[in-house]
Amino acid sequence: MAHEGSDAIREYTAPGITITWEPGRCRHAAECVRGLPPVFDRDRRPWIDPAAASVDAIVEVIDRCPSYALGYRTDDGRARTAPPE
Repeated sequence: MAHEGSDAIREYTAPGITITWEPGRCRHAAECVRGLPPVFDRDRRPWIDPAAASVDAIVEVIDRCPSYALGYRTDDGRARTAPPE
């Protein structure tokens, strides 16, 4: 679930994947919302539902996030984390 603090990394977990989100990094490019609206819906709370698509589809969309605000850890060992600032 989410960590405390507005800029803390928040985590959303479903079988096979944990999606991470760093609100302070987000530049609102909306690659996620356009790419996979069943998972990323700004009008829903929580706005990320990692159970709404396949792990491969989620990985593909998160890999397009230009700010690295979104990341993931998969059960099969794939990961995406933000580079150091």
